[in-house]
Amino acid sequence: MKDPVVISSRIRLARNLRDYPFPCRMDDKQRTEVAEKVREALKNCDEKFMFVSMEDVNELDAVAMVERHLISPEFANSKAGRALAVTEDESISIMINEEDHLRIQVIKPGMSLREAYAIADRIDTELDKTLHFAFDNTLGFLTQCPTNLGTGMRASVMMHLCALADSRAVSRIASNLSKLGLAVRGTYGEGTDVSCALYQLSNQVTLGISEKSAIENLQNICTQLASSELQSRETLMQSMEYQDKISRSMGILLTARLISHAEAMKLLSNVRLGITEGIIDDVTIDAVDELMASIHPASLMRAQQRKLSPQERDKARAELIKATLR
Repeated sequence: MKDPVVISSRIRLARNLRDYPFPCRMDDKQRTEVAEKVREALKNCDEKFMFVSMEDVNELDAVAMVERHLISPEFANSKAGRALAVTEDESISIMINEEDHLRIQVIKPGMSLREAYAIADRIDTELDKTLHFAFDNTLGFLTQCPTNLGTGMRASVMMHLCALADSRAVSRIASNLSKLGLAVRGTYGEGTDVSCALYQLSNQVTLGISEKSAIENLQNICTQLASSELQSRETLMQSMEYQDKISRSMGILLTARLISHAEAMKLLSNVRLGITEGIIDDVTIDAVDELMASIHPASLMRAQQRKLSPQERDKARAELIKATLR
């Protein structure tokens, strides 16, 4: 069975070209030059990338990219001189001219930090041959924000912590983990809310620590956290009221004619838990995870290729959920 707690693993590398100022000091000509240099350099990589100028992306598609974790909300809001390189399966994406010249991102399912880093490191090495990244022998990779100096790496794991969230233990855990150099963030990263009990756990320290050590530390903590989550689930499942809550959630999702994004995500979280605990056996975790990604407002409208009113979105969402779960 798919991992009941860990949804995905992500590696993100911040890199800057040594011959150009940081993005905050660049003019339009320099942004264009950097984007073109990255486009040419990507031709040497094993992967095939689609190259998209953000200035050619409409608002709806940009928001949908945020929903799919391809770009940051800030990147979507200011498109001038920015571009996105992405593979067809969207497992690898590179934001160009965000806070740094490049943000190389690799996302893999489950607990796959080492595998994701191996891919990101290979792409990083290939691009450096022609782009020549800014590097200091003492400080490591130079980044616009000092908090990314050193490895320039943010490793993160998306976890479904429904039981710990229900017992209100997440805030206490987050406080303890911050002392270990780790951060618990919202579903879409720093400064975002939590949706469907999905939390991102990531490293905070990038200076004075190797990529390998950072990844091993994060993986060990995530393993312990997943164990705590599973223990909490055992306690929850002893309650007939909670089992009933899961069954009712499935019933609502199968019969609702209108459903908001917030309600749907909450109910899907319950259903996902029910699948892992054997209460629901005719739906797969993959189906639920796919729904969590596809029922966002912009993603729904993008699929139908038109703008929808709030009620039309709620209707389309309900229909998609019923069709998938049945």
